Amino acid sequence: MDRYLSGVQLARLLAIDPGAKPYYRTLAATVRSLILDGRLPVRVRVPAERHLAEALGVSRTTVTSAYDRLREQGYLESRQGAGSWTALPDAGSLGAENPWIAAEDDGLLPLHCAAPSAARTLPAAIAAAGEGYPRYTLGMGYDPVGIAPLRQAVAARYCARGLATRPEQILITAGAQHGLHLLAMALLAPGDPFLLESPTYPHAIDLARARSARIVPVGIPDDGWHLDLLTSAMRQSGARLAYVIPDFHNPTGHLMDDATRAGLVSAARRHDTTLIVDETWSELDIDEVPRAAPLAAFDTDGRVISLGSASKLWWGGLRIGWIRAGAAMVRRLAALRASVDIASSLFEQLVVARLFEDIEETRAERRRSLGASRAALTTALAEHMPDWDYTVPRGGGSLWIRLPDHSGSLLAEAAACQGVRLAPGTWFGVDGTLEGRLRLPFTQSPQVITEGVARIAEARIRGPYGARPAPPLTPAL
Repeated sequence: MDRYLSGVQLARLLAIDPGAKPYYRTLAATVRSLILDGRLPVRVRVPAERHLAEALGVSRTTVTSAYDRLREQGYLESRQGAGSWTALPDAGSLGAENPWIAAEDDGLLPLHCAAPSAARTLPAAIAAAGEGYPRYTLGMGYDPVGIAPLRQAVAARYCARGLATRPEQILITAGAQHGLHLLAMALLAPGDPFLLESPTYPHAIDLARARSARIVPVGIPDDGWHLDLLTSAMRQSGARLAYVIPDFHNPTGHLMDDATRAGLVSAARRHDTTLIVDETWSELDIDEVPRAAPLAAFDTDGRVISLGSASKLWWGGLRIGWIRAGAAMVRRLAALRASVDIASSLFEQLVVARLFEDIEETRAERRRSLGASRAALTTALAEHMPDWDYTVPRGGGSLWIRLPDHSGSLLAEAAACQGVRLAPGTWFGVDGTLEGRLRLPFTQSPQVITEGVARIAEARIRGPYGARPAPPLTPAL
């Protein structure tokens, strides 16, 4: 490696506002932005920490912290005696901040994550679970399919939604994402075509890449699903597995109508495709909407497998989810999970079983809180970003925004300098697509949302480096 930058050369490229706080984070974010937009090429050696600190007029500790952060994120590589050089993280990474491992108390407002706070019914459910917990200690303490009270509660909820379900059709998992991984292990081999909506849940893309599947993206237009696009993708790709989110889709918020659901299942039957249906948001309607039937209600031959979760309705800290499938598939998956985690947490299963008893109370609570936060978000956007284009969803937890004139990734970089973590559209697309989009959740309190939007507006002015651009020169008269 014969290319390198001196401390003075890199400092000149950085042009950081001396008042930016915390400085080390701004320094790391600015270097990262230079790499991403090509102004700082990959495989170029950067100056030693001491030399850059002297050029910037900051402490060596500040530069060391920034370099450490860049190494953690994959934008610097180092070797003892050889120095450090610029790099790019793996293509499958979610990006610069890798928010799924970021500390919750890192000081940034978490507007990248659509996760509400705990429901009010949670403390009472925890207390009730604690009272009943001792009688389970006489057994082994784990059951690969899940404890009977919770499987019965989940099955009963499906019945209440109009889908006859027996407890033997339910497998309790450590969240919906865990369920999706189990299904991929059972049904998806390397090289298999795997149909995904675009945009879609980011970790479904991660899973497809981890399984070396061939991703078959199907675009979701602004007015929702087009059945002919889904059908032709199944036929042309030969996909035997598809992942869809018909209930307040993440991130678009769309709700699939019954006619499209029936047509989708019919097409899957014709083309021998198994549908994995993510119902994580299905209970979170905000407005009065006709209650859509579960997608599996249109199934006649066991090709629709449903995923559910306690995380959005009750709390993300409850790592409990479930799979609804045929009894034979449940047994197959239970045997498969023995090599993964054996069983879900018994105590958390007891908590969620108790929470099901008051599900309508929690749904009403969420309707009020999410409705208030959604109103706060749309009001703040109308004040600060009236040129942003979006459709207000009737449920779910986020807005899917079309940005008028700038990159979602660059806006996320700029917002981080103003103390807000954002989710650019590229997280939800395949191979870097959807750059002109942004997902903004309304799962935080109205106060946090209002403050966050104000900071995003400031980020649009200051740009991705945390400093206001110089005002235009006044022409001479």
